[in-house]
Amino acid sequence: MTKLSVAASSTPPEELLDAAERLLVSDGYAAVSTRRLAEEAGLNHGLIHYYFGSMDELFIQVLERFTQRLIGRQRQMYGQPHTPFSEKWRSAVAFLEEDAVSGYQKLWLELQAMAWNRPELAERIAAVNGAWRQVLTEAFTLAADELEIDTEAVPVPALVSLVMTFNQGLILERLSGVTDGHDELLGVIEGWFSSRQRAT
Repeated sequence: MTKLSVAASSTPPEELLDAAERLLVSDGYAAVSTRRLAEEAGLNHGLIHYYFGSMDELFIQVLERFTQRLIGRQRQMYGQPHTPFSEKWRSAVAFLEEDAVSGYQKLWLELQAMAWNRPELAERIAAVNGAWRQVLTEAFTLAADELEIDTEAVPVPALVSLVMTFNQGLILERLSGVTDGHDELLGVIEGWFSSRQRAT
């Protein structure tokens, strides 16, 4: 797997995060030992606990950092003032494909499963979920008028939950090799957004 480019000024914590991200994407968290991570980063394995305290903390920080990169991209896309929401939705669907290739989706779902058995991590995982929900809340709040959505009948939090659970369900099935009906469903949703688009 191609290594992330690391600037000359990278610090040991950043190098460990980069190495952990590569290994989590390629092999999954269960296969990442302190020794293997240290070898990947080219650092002494004692630095892992020195900087992060535990492998779990390191993994969560990888997810948080990865998420912030993608959320920045998502906010920029949804924030384009003169782009119809139907086009933004099309871009968001394309981002789903990009995020599958990058390994983010696999990493996110694996660490969610890890946290089921580590209650102390549940709040951090929930915060990642909450960050994505906030992006969608902002997007649908701005788009509600454009799409002529009655937010009393269909509140924005309901739309956000629908999209969040839809996305995670789609991701889970794809990671399991199931794609039946996905293209058809995405086509229906895109058609609905286009039909709701107010003429400008």
